[in-house]
Amino acid sequence: MNSAAPRTGEGTIGKALDVLDLVAGQERPVRFSELLALSPHPKATLYRLVQNLTHLGMLRYDVDRQTYAPGLRLVSLAHAAWRQSSLAPIARPYIDSLSQTVGETVHLAQLDGGQVLYVDKRNATEPIEMFSQAGKVGPGYCTGVGKAMLAYLPADTLDTALAQQAWFAHTAHTHTDAESLKSELAEIRAEGVAFDREEHEPGIICVAAPILSGAGRAIGALSVTTSISRKSLDDLSALAPHLKSTAQDIAAAAANWQFPSQ
Repeated sequence: MNSAAPRTGEGTIGKALDVLDLVAGQERPVRFSELLALSPHPKATLYRLVQNLTHLGMLRYDVDRQTYAPGLRLVSLAHAAWRQSSLAPIARPYIDSLSQTVGETVHLAQLDGGQVLYVDKRNATEPIEMFSQAGKVGPGYCTGVGKAMLAYLPADTLDTALAQQAWFAHTAHTHTDAESLKSELAEIRAEGVAFDREEHEPGIICVAAPILSGAGRAIGALSVTTSISRKSLDDLSALAPHLKSTAQDIAAAAANWQFPSQ
């Protein structure tokens, strides 16, 4: 299941988006009773929202199984967003090359409301099991790509993003408050790379670099991820030059594109 906290909206559109988030977050078709147990909305309100979304093609209802899943219209919109607002189409040849060079998993991510949206991924030569997949949303405060992007937010925007973090201790290494993370973010800005030191998943480590616009704004981040059984943090540090160079190449290729503000 998607571990990111839902962003409750106001008004009918916000409530409808809440429902779409709930359905998509289960990562499988769900029954109305399951949605009702998860939703803050009354039964009548939720039923009306689900029916409207189904009529509009944003949800698909399976009559035989009596389950709801994302609809084809939503899938079409998602593909359009991927093409127009995501770094993925631009970055594809660069992350392909980086993956071949380092032989480890490469992630491409963007920041969305203080959370990390993984927009592309290349598996290692010998893949390992981990949370991240293209399309998944993860926490900003305890992932390498998340910290790499948070480090370059303006002070007021950063405070807003940090207020949106769950601060859940996924492992013994996870930051659990904003002040401890802020100290590390200063180091990340100075060094140009961030590390995930088993902060999100036990045994999983990574080195990440921000993809910076000409104005110094993080429009995305790139990471090389592996397990402690294969590499150490020192090994990943040695890959930082490759990572930074690729991030710079992607930034240059994206210079003429417009991306959503963070």
